Amino acid sequence: MNHLLRVALAVTFCLNWGTRAHSADWPQYRGPNRDDVSTETGLLSAWPEGGPKLLWTFRDAGIGYSGVAIVGDRLYTLGDRGEQEFLIAVDVKNATDGSVKAVWSVEIGAKFDFKGNQWSAGPSATPTVDGDRIYALSGNGDLVCVNTAGKEVWRKHLPTDLQAQVNPIGGGPKNLGWGFTWSPLVDGERLICTVGGPLGTVAALNKQTGEVVWRSTELTEQAAYTSPILAEFDGVRQYIVLTNQGLRGIAAADGKLLWKHDHRLGTEVVSSPIIHGSLVHITVGTANGNDIVEVKRDGDKFVVEELYSGNNLSNHHGNVVRVGDYVYGSGARQGFGCQKLPSGELAWTERKIPTGSMTYADGKLFCYGEGDGTLHLLEANPTACNILGKAKIPTASTNRKPSGKIWTPPVVSGGRLFVRDQELIFCYDVKQ
Repeated sequence: MNHLLRVALAVTFCLNWGTRAHSADWPQYRGPNRDDVSTETGLLSAWPEGGPKLLWTFRDAGIGYSGVAIVGDRLYTLGDRGEQEFLIAVDVKNATDGSVKAVWSVEIGAKFDFKGNQWSAGPSATPTVDGDRIYALSGNGDLVCVNTAGKEVWRKHLPTDLQAQVNPIGGGPKNLGWGFTWSPLVDGERLICTVGGPLGTVAALNKQTGEVVWRSTELTEQAAYTSPILAEFDGVRQYIVLTNQGLRGIAAADGKLLWKHDHRLGTEVVSSPIIHGSLVHITVGTANGNDIVEVKRDGDKFVVEELYSGNNLSNHHGNVVRVGDYVYGSGARQGFGCQKLPSGELAWTERKIPTGSMTYADGKLFCYGEGDGTLHLLEANPTACNILGKAKIPTASTNRKPSGKIWTPPVVSGGRLFVRDQELIFCYDVKQ
């Protein structure tokens, strides 16, 4: 092999490796595009009996429902340790005797909890990683920017600094409810936050300093528990937010209200909207709402046409995933299901798959049961429910609230499956 050919192959290998490493990153809630869809390939087509190999367990993630963000060899999450909530960085590369260690932790704020709360404690938002910065939100509304070395850069206490409010419908303290649970969205130089409150439901902050760039002054509803989503309709960049009053579109340029679709959604407004072209799919728990709408331009305004409204796929906490023209997920009434877009018709349902959360990668659905931590691998097939594997986490947390379940969504990153139950994070090898 001549020298030039060796150099060419080496460069090709490095470029491909860099692409794979980058594409494997899961830097925020629900992944790179906030849709729980991974571009990874080369994963197991089926699991062996007993499930995939367990690589390691991290036992000090703290109490809470925060998801994991993974960039390179670092995993970031939030958890309550004692009476304080922390942002925690974990080294996922160097496992010893089936365990990994935290490389640093930064105190974010006081523990979220309240008298009579039998469901949750600690943080629920997932950290957002952007370059050498990490943005983390506590249950009480402490928004903190920390660099990847573990040093605090800036912080805001949203209830006092931005008059932020969470809708308390269904329980919890006034203007706080079940806490701040949405995950910050980085868009260019701005950090997009669904803060809620009289100054504007959505706030765009300067991500370098935390200072307010604009507020959505035409929309002043209290925040729900869903995270903001970026979309573009007819060439107009906008943020899609879901409140207890319905679905709203906010101009990315200046925070103006572009459109809204009213539907009083009740308590469990948790699952994020799904964007597919001009379609928006929403689903909330306890059979309160499963809508599919189309957002279209009409002159200088946007209009919303409702294509479906019903309860075919009423998702409680675990989000749903779109693959092609179909949406998959757990429903309050029919069990796990596959729903057609844009009609809302169910393609199939299956009660063998327990209610819970899920993610998608390499043609497969990774389902995580909220009851006992059962894992199912499914083919993403719109014609039938084909189960390709089953497993169960080796041990469950004993530190959940009495009525709490396993509500942290799974993540597939770098050929590994990450699942959390409170202070426990498990990592499985799912690559071929």
